Amino acid sequence: MTPSAAMLEELETRRAELEAAGQPYALATVVRTLDATSAKPGAKALLDGEGTVLAGWVGGGCARGAIKRATLAALADGAPQFVSLKPEDLLAEEGVEAGEARDNIRYARNGCPSRGSMDIFVEPVLPRPCLGICGTGPVALALADLAGRFDLHRVLCAPGADSTDLPKVEEIRTDFALPQGALVVVATQGKGDEAALRHVLRQDHPFVAFVGSKRKFATLSERLIKDGVPRARLDAVQAPAGLDIGAITPEEIALSILAQVVAARRTSIRAGGEADSTQPRAVI
Repeated sequence: MTPSAAMLEELETRRAELEAAGQPYALATVVRTLDATSAKPGAKALLDGEGTVLAGWVGGGCARGAIKRATLAALADGAPQFVSLKPEDLLAEEGVEAGEARDNIRYARNGCPSRGSMDIFVEPVLPRPCLGICGTGPVALALADLAGRFDLHRVLCAPGADSTDLPKVEEIRTDFALPQGALVVVATQGKGDEAALRHVLRQDHPFVAFVGSKRKFATLSERLIKDGVPRARLDAVQAPAGLDIGAITPEEIALSILAQVVAARRTSIRAGGEADSTQPRAVI
């Protein structure tokens, strides 16, 4: 069976809904078939974060089980999966077993009487990482502008600021509340430093950086510790923010911070855990 226009339309509708909700999902596409199979090359299915088929069709029970497992692995690793579904005797001829992964191919057994073979490509689509920027000073605004060239969902926390004077970002907040798992840069620069840090450190964020001197951050840390903020949380803050590139201007400082953010993000991916976010999509 090849996908009809109505089936493809439903798939795109559900896909748009998942993206709008900032939910991870996977798209499975049949790329090759041999002998009798219910799905043909070009057939597609949309699966949610639990591996459940929401729309489309790539085959019966054997195929659904295989792509569910591949979807869960793809979303966990942030990398595509290639599934080769074959009858058990053909797997044996190739010297592989069902469930085995070799040369970036995940093998699965087709136990259906049709004895067909099918190759399926499973592509994960993950929410865009969220970059939370606290403040409206020169560095914060330069960072918000520069980060727009990267695949980040920018949330600018600007309490009391006139939104008409702020750069165009995906979201502007009037407080310091950020989505769990955001990459956070506190660039308040004397306007709400303590309040921003206190709020941000109440949440679990994989990366927090502070724009300011070591001496200033040490002074703020002592106040926050007296107020009950765990020292371990403060020790994990990157202060001063940014890589040491000799930056002087707000734009140069923003560049050094963004480089540090990218390094933190990519290190997280290589370690097997993309920072969570509730913001719209990006293929990683």
